[in-house]
Amino acid sequence: MAETEYPAVLPGVEVAFPRDHGAHPAYRTEWWYITGWVRDRAGRDLGIQVTFFRNRPGLGEDNPSAFAPRQLLFAHAALADAAHGRLRHDQRAARAGFEFARAARDATDVHIGDWSLRATAQGYAARIPASAFTLDLASASRSPSCSRAPAATAARVRCPSRRASTTAGRTSRSRARSSSKARAWRSRARPGSTTSGRAEYLAPDAQGWDWIGINLADGSALMAFRIRDKRGGVFWSGGTLRRPDGVVRTFAPEEIVFTPLRTWRSPRTEAEYPVAMRVRAGTLELELAPMMDDQELDSRASVGTVYWEGAVRALDGAREIGRGYLELTGYWRPLRL
Repeated sequence: MAETEYPAVLPGVEVAFPRDHGAHPAYRTEWWYITGWVRDRAGRDLGIQVTFFRNRPGLGEDNPSAFAPRQLLFAHAALADAAHGRLRHDQRAARAGFEFARAARDATDVHIGDWSLRATAQGYAARIPASAFTLDLASASRSPSCSRAPAATAARVRCPSRRASTTAGRTSRSRARSSSKARAWRSRARPGSTTSGRAEYLAPDAQGWDWIGINLADGSALMAFRIRDKRGGVFWSGGTLRRPDGVVRTFAPEEIVFTPLRTWRSPRTEAEYPVAMRVRAGTLELELAPMMDDQELDSRASVGTVYWEGAVRALDGAREIGRGYLELTGYWRPLRL
């Protein structure tokens, strides 16, 4: 069987909207997601995560059958509620086709059955009737920007991101439905690829990544990440800060520093995650404290890995200066999707 050739992600390629908010089926993997905080009518804070993945596995591409798995779609959804003490989460997986599962090419429009994430005239809308909760979200988004890891690393590329948005909608935990307003983070991501069918999601020396998307109280929005190597060091890092006036500062790798402050060990997988972090981006420094420690998401039934993605508060000493999400991968096992 011939090896599948995937296009390389190269620097200097111009991004065109709304087309590049849509799918790029020639590439190996990409995803769309929303994370954010909402507050219900009782005044309780909740965290929300909605993620759709598209994967080209390199199987059945010459098979004319409509059942051939040329494109696969996956979805994760999670609701963080400190009163519950751990994530409520669900997942979906399907091959693209038959109008049951689809990722459009010209704009964000992806669905698996009755789970969906779509671009609207105002921003984005997501509808997730999961097994233990329902999310029904609408967002008004601000302008996009990009942050990239070098293509040669075959590492994660986030492009573009909607830095800050106001979200209104409904969340349902069991049968209790509540209206909410929120601050959220919406992003598109596509990893770098090599031309070999044996290409890994990360470079061979990489273990996983730590990533944050934080909306700050002054109207700024910070994205920062580090890709960790298998020896415990930093393989690559980067980030951007969008100020309230729209000016974007891009950070060099040496300007981004993640320092673990406290870890939590999962009672289910024994993975240990640095759920409290100090993050420095240039001269900006903040501490991240989780809404709750147990925000581990077991996605072995869909994309085949376990990771921690949770709602966090950004602190300057004892003062809260922002809220957002922290994502931790490669702590259960080296990340291989």
